[in-house]
Amino acid sequence: MPPQASAPLTPTPPPPPSQPAIESSSPEGTDTATDAAANSAAPALQPAQYADLFDRMRAGFKLEDEGAHRAIDDQLRWYAANPDYLGRSFSRADPYLYFIVVELERRGMPLEIALLPVVESAFEPYAYSRASAAGLWQFIPGTGSRFGMKQDWWYDGRRDIVESTRGALDYLQSLHDEFNGDWLLAIAAYNCGEAMVERAVEANRSAGRPIDFWSLWLPTETRAYVPKLLAMKRLVTDPDTYGLAFSPIPNQPYFARVATQGQISMKVAAEIAGISSEELYELNPAFHRFATDPNGPHFLLLPVESADVFTANLAQLSDEQRLGVSTYTVRHGDTVASVAKHFKTTTTVLRELNDLPNGPLTVGAEVRVPSAVTELPPKVMLAAAQVDGHGRGRGSRRAHVQVVRRGDSLWSIARRHGMDVHTLAQMNGMRPDDALHAGQRIKLSPGTSGPTHKARRLTYTVREGDTPAQIARLFQCSVPQLLSWNGLSAKSHLHAGQKLRIHLGTRHG
Repeated sequence: MPPQASAPLTPTPPPPPSQPAIESSSPEGTDTATDAAANSAAPALQPAQYADLFDRMRAGFKLEDEGAHRAIDDQLRWYAANPDYLGRSFSRADPYLYFIVVELERRGMPLEIALLPVVESAFEPYAYSRASAAGLWQFIPGTGSRFGMKQDWWYDGRRDIVESTRGALDYLQSLHDEFNGDWLLAIAAYNCGEAMVERAVEANRSAGRPIDFWSLWLPTETRAYVPKLLAMKRLVTDPDTYGLAFSPIPNQPYFARVATQGQISMKVAAEIAGISSEELYELNPAFHRFATDPNGPHFLLLPVESADVFTANLAQLSDEQRLGVSTYTVRHGDTVASVAKHFKTTTTVLRELNDLPNGPLTVGAEVRVPSAVTELPPKVMLAAAQVDGHGRGRGSRRAHVQVVRRGDSLWSIARRHGMDVHTLAQMNGMRPDDALHAGQRIKLSPGTSGPTHKARRLTYTVREGDTPAQIARLFQCSVPQLLSWNGLSAKSHLHAGQKLRIHLGTRHG
């Protein structure tokens, strides 16, 4: 059902001239990221008066924390014993957290939800799960589409900081309404699906048992999911008690959303903004190619201090300069593949740049080619490869099936396999909320062997300090695989500038 806000939205006035506005992701174009959107029931200090964003968050914590729960205590012990994990998570959160907090305040939602990406992705915008969930908020493709996130060759809205946050908060608000204002049930349903929580609530109600989160029978993962968030709340509320300290995060916007007026090379955009390509991709992980999507969205997130200089420099560029392309005249014997190889790009990029149909090139025709292609950051290469390699092979004629386990639902099976629950239900002649029984066989594909991931090869240039373990972790392969692809042994030493072969999409145990 369409998401509905759990509280009336507070109109947001424009920010003062000294702070660039973050443009809205909504069609109406309203500003969605300013301090003035704080709740009317604000604490004594107004949001803008907190120097540390953590203090602002603590003032807006609302979730019920009913004291002693063993599940929360277990998670507290794990977090307290792994301060490096928390440190890395909040270091990565620094550019994004202010925006999320302001959005939550604008909607009147509990500010603990700003900590949910710690549980989902450790605030890694390039996080990608075995179930094909992506981004800070870990949307699978079907749910991403359900909440309006565009996904194509150029762009994945599930990784867009603004769009995925909007989608996640829309989803949580709709769940909050569905479960009569119970935020713990809403958060549980965000993890395992609303149908599973609905069935658990109905089972308890029929048996005359309480229907709060702690009384329901839910999957093991979900029973730990909510306690993880509540444990994180306790740590942030009173870190001293647990022997921890959080580095302050400034209570001010880190980024502004700036219009690009069309497609632009990410390398060119970084240069005219005065930042590195790595920083630009970290703020804009939805764009996983050398340029932004030609069909939009036509905006980039930039550090606040870079927004004005980017806009001024952008106005001086020609269309060819924006894309960092030049023209090439097709000669006898040229093919799309040979031209792509000559200019160190791919056939897909050439066809996208020139809107080329299938078939041979025309001799004498001019085609646009990238003039200064540089190697994308490793995480971006991996994100692109996940798009390129995620497809269905011919497989066998027999449908791939899943044998139902105790506690499974169509929602949990769909989430596990990165599918849309409505598609899965239709494939099996069922409704999304139909009950399953252990041993039942559920088709995951209509007469194929299921998703296959085609391996893609690329070359990685070793950087100072790289180790085989770090590189293997980056490209989601094993160290033995990495060594075997490159004829190396466990005793081999890497050196900066060394070229390594990577086979993306290769499965390993």
